Amino acid sequence: MSSLRDLELPKGRRLSGRLLEVQFSRSSGPGGQRTNKVETKVDLRLDLEAAGEVLTRTELARVRARLKSRLDREGRLQVISQIYRDRPRNVEDAITRMETLLADALFIPRARRATKPTKGSKRRRLDGKKKRGALKKPRSGGYD
Repeated sequence: MSSLRDLELPKGRRLSGRLLEVQFSRSSGPGGQRTNKVETKVDLRLDLEAAGEVLTRTELARVRARLKSRLDREGRLQVISQIYRDRPRNVEDAITRMETLLADALFIPRARRATKPTKGSKRRRLDGKKKRGALKKPRSGGYD
């Protein structure tokens, strides 16, 4: 394939399409007579070492840690797509999925700040418990 489009990352950053390597093979599943002669399955790989020109060391470490099940032996990020019956749509699907994976891996959730319950919420909780206890109280009578 000639050239692949760039990967769009959060904060307006881009990873060049030249860092991507694509291979094609025969897709599994239905396809009729054409299934054994057309290579539509896409195996897309991103060289994370070369991605260091855009991503920081900590970001690369975060991507490797969060997506370690998707790394090949050489440490490249791998995405496979074979849901469509034509090659260009599978290539676009693989690129979109790789963008999503990278965006999710690079996302840093906000740290939760511990808070105390308010006096009102404590009172409402205890009032609810008292009402529930009062409701059950008559049920505790014994059988004579």
